[in-house]
Amino acid sequence: MKLHGYFRSAAAYRVRIALNLKGLTAEHLPHHLRKGEQSAPAYLALNPQGLVPTLEKAGAVLTQSLAIIEWLDETHPNPPLLPRDPLRRAKVRAFALAIACDIHPVQNLKVLNRLRQLGVPEEQVTEWAAWANREGLVACEALVKGEKGPFCFGDKPTMADLCLVPQLGNARRFGVDVSAFPRLLEAEAAARDMKAFADAAPDRQTDAE
Repeated sequence: MKLHGYFRSAAAYRVRIALNLKGLTAEHLPHHLRKGEQSAPAYLALNPQGLVPTLEKAGAVLTQSLAIIEWLDETHPNPPLLPRDPLRRAKVRAFALAIACDIHPVQNLKVLNRLRQLGVPEEQVTEWAAWANREGLVACEALVKGEKGPFCFGDKPTMADLCLVPQLGNARRFGVDVSAFPRLLEAEAAARDMKAFADAAPDRQTDAE
């Protein structure tokens, strides 16, 4: 397998965690997003969106982190990243989508660069990203407040935790005070104690700056 990513990409980070939890190895191929390497013609031929991650496996190409994670879960079911119970499964998916669809894209590099192109001062660009993280994490805290821990949905990590840990990293990078989210921090702490999460961290990647 080949995983195209970038050390700081939250979406690629999710997939790295999933691979580690499943005990799978992949060749990591970095594309420096701030240098625009994701827009190179050869990469666009692979992923027309010009986004990371992209996973290559035996000639097949998969894009979008959650689609990749679900494919990994279906083809390598142990340990499971989604509960078997349909209702619990839907709740985990909803939490993961709240981050992957409603928080992450709004504060992603592509959007922030567009704000800069429109002449928005850098201080306001950063505040935009902080606002997106802060508002979304308030909702995420409420979604898991009544759930037994230490992870988001019980005593084992799920796709929800794979999305949460990278997003909290983003929130801190934009200056968000994450102490307002004790239940999320509990899940993050449990995850960080696992080697699969620690080894997937941005600063552990070969392209880390």
